[in-house]
Amino acid sequence: MIRNILAMGIVAVALLGSGCSTWSKDDTSWYIDVAAPKHYEVWVTDMFLEKSGERSWRQPIGTVGCCWKGPHGPSGAGAEVDPFPELILINWFSFAEQKYYTKIIQVPPDLLDRMREPATYVTQVDVRSGPRDTMTIGLAPGGTVVVWISNQIGNEIEVMRMQATEVPGDPSRFTERTKGYLERNGDYLREHGVPMEGW
Repeated sequence: MIRNILAMGIVAVALLGSGCSTWSKDDTSWYIDVAAPKHYEVWVTDMFLEKSGERSWRQPIGTVGCCWKGPHGPSGAGAEVDPFPELILINWFSFAEQKYYTKIIQVPPDLLDRMREPATYVTQVDVRSGPRDTMTIGLAPGGTVVVWISNQIGNEIEVMRMQATEVPGDPSRFTERTKGYLERNGDYLREHGVPMEGW
């Protein structure tokens, strides 16, 4: 009986020890989201992510109408990613332009290391430090793509700026959604137009 208890104790200590070693590993959760400037909504038709030799998967996004900058951005629709991808293919439809775009984003090999570098952020009780755990992909009119990393709105760093490619596509696929979009944003578009630069 004592031998059994002793054996169980040894097993428990071994499990606790192995638990501590796994806990000390990088256990950060990483996120990728997609943003668009206010009044210039897009529909992400496809977003594919790939980590070579490990995983390739599709991430549903759908409509994105916020937020490029300001008190709510950059931030948008997205999810946790595991593993962190090396390649991202993103296809979208711009409601303001009635155009389709595509872009393959090759994630820089050192980006995850840059994201791991501590950055301060403010909570309701104090100021803390942690990795910039979120990568935000911004999609703007004219096919401008901007990528930021952050762990809180206000401490984002722009890490990439690219030009997407316009691709053929049938805008009538989005006729009903475009009607709703124009009801919400038509007055703004008539007054401000659709800037193709300066994002």
